[in-house]
Amino acid sequence: MTRLLVECTYVFQHPKVNSGIQRVVRNVIKQLPAAVDGVECLPVVMLKGKLYRVLQLAPTGLRLFDALMTFGERLSRLAHRYWQWHRDLDQRCTSRFTRRALHVAYRLSALAMFSVPLRLIEAVNQYQLPKRCAPLQHQPGDQLVLLDSSWHADFLPFVEQLKRDGVGIVSVVYDLIPLTHPQFYDTRLVQMFSQWFDWITRTADGYVAISATVRDQVREELTLRIGAEAAGQRWFDYFHLGSELDLQHADAVIEPRLQRLFETPQPVFLMVSTIEPRKNHDYLLDAFERAWAAGSEARLCIAGRIGWKCDALLERVRKHPQLNQRLFMFNDLSDTSLEHAYSHARALVFPSFVEGFGLPLVEAMQRGLPAMGSDIAIFREIGGEFMAYFNLEQPQTLADLVLDFERSGQFPAARDVAQWQWIGWQQASAQLVERTLRNVLAVSPTEARPHAHCP
Repeated sequence: MTRLLVECTYVFQHPKVNSGIQRVVRNVIKQLPAAVDGVECLPVVMLKGKLYRVLQLAPTGLRLFDALMTFGERLSRLAHRYWQWHRDLDQRCTSRFTRRALHVAYRLSALAMFSVPLRLIEAVNQYQLPKRCAPLQHQPGDQLVLLDSSWHADFLPFVEQLKRDGVGIVSVVYDLIPLTHPQFYDTRLVQMFSQWFDWITRTADGYVAISATVRDQVREELTLRIGAEAAGQRWFDYFHLGSELDLQHADAVIEPRLQRLFETPQPVFLMVSTIEPRKNHDYLLDAFERAWAAGSEARLCIAGRIGWKCDALLERVRKHPQLNQRLFMFNDLSDTSLEHAYSHARALVFPSFVEGFGLPLVEAMQRGLPAMGSDIAIFREIGGEFMAYFNLEQPQTLADLVLDFERSGQFPAARDVAQWQWIGWQQASAQLVERTLRNVLAVSPTEARPHAHCP
């Protein structure tokens, strides 16, 4: 084996996005060891059918450029929300003529408001590429680790070519939720993810998940799709994620409204996640409404960017009688503000239906903030006896945990979170590399791998 090539294309192209997968990719790449056991480790991107070594993951030193990229990311999110609004309006419309008129109006308005500005921003970004990456020639025996989100990528045919040239392919899998719980996503994303999983089933030699729970799910899914014998020709492993918030700045200002929230004597319970259906914010509101009705003075702080299929939830929050009294929402917090929230909250609450890992749990608990989570396998894997768990079918179970904690001051977990320990991003990156190499090296180079050649 020659080198380990760790791919980070989406984060390289969108350096200001700071959601779950992008946070993982950025931190793993930042902490990527130069070499392990004599094997060189290189961050790479694939752009327009070519392979590049990353010299600088994100542009630095140009405030105007940074501001432009930040504006571009926000404009992209706004464009997606505008598309969702148009799609919902189109589905409600029964007149064929009106639907056609709406479609034309949408195309023209989207072109002016989003497409043209985003293309101009991309053109500016292209000028920075020579400073941030350099062409790299692949070699037989290289191992390409697909770390970034690639189900929407356009480089899959290029990966197939690399495989035909003798490059091994390793896929990092964050979760299988679009396959196991498609109701939480748009149909198009489910289709894209399913097609991508079919592709990595045919293409990858090994799979690294971000938890033992997901590793077992991936092995089971492959066995169902291709049979035990074929699945046995692949290898499966996992690594755990780190916990540091790497985008903090000493001179950054904490969100004033957030800071005022934590200056009050009432306890604040914090929820950190993208606003989307599987995070189960409705359950959270149901539970806290019960706690408030029972006399709780707790405040609920919801932090997370606006995602998809959440219009009803947002409307419920906006019209809630406790909004800005005992219920607060923040949709664009910096890492500095998020660190402040973790450091001053009474507990984290995380009622998610399903997760691949649950990064906010680790971020909170590593800072000594106790966590209450839904009773699902992955949270048991991460939190063990240090977390308190509630029943997703009974909001009262969370309400009771909040009330008991508020009244007794004793967090309702078997063990004290102060005794809980977790790895940082440096160890997480090392885990990914070491476990990948361990599995790749365990496979004899002369062993026949029927799936290793793409048509």
